[in-house]
Amino acid sequence: MGLYGRMVAAGEWRDYGMSFLKEVAVFAVFRRTAEHPLYRIEKRPKLRGKQGMYAVIGMDGQILKRGADLRTVLRVFDRKLIRAVE
Repeated sequence: MGLYGRMVAAGEWRDYGMSFLKEVAVFAVFRRTAEHPLYRIEKRPKLRGKQGMYAVIGMDGQILKRGADLRTVLRVFDRKLIRAVE
């Protein structure tokens, strides 16, 4: 939720949604409520021993980062917080 708060303050994200299914938990972030999610942060415990249970997935379905540690996986968003000042 800390990352979500920073991205809202930066004006990048406006809304979120959560889904809890049998094999996956999903936290999706949106620029506008009526759109498709910009990113999905998924937790799949079955992949714990293989690829890591956390993944950040882009709007197009591409896996941007996957790993066993949520904090490490969420670092993919750190570069989005850096902006040029004009």
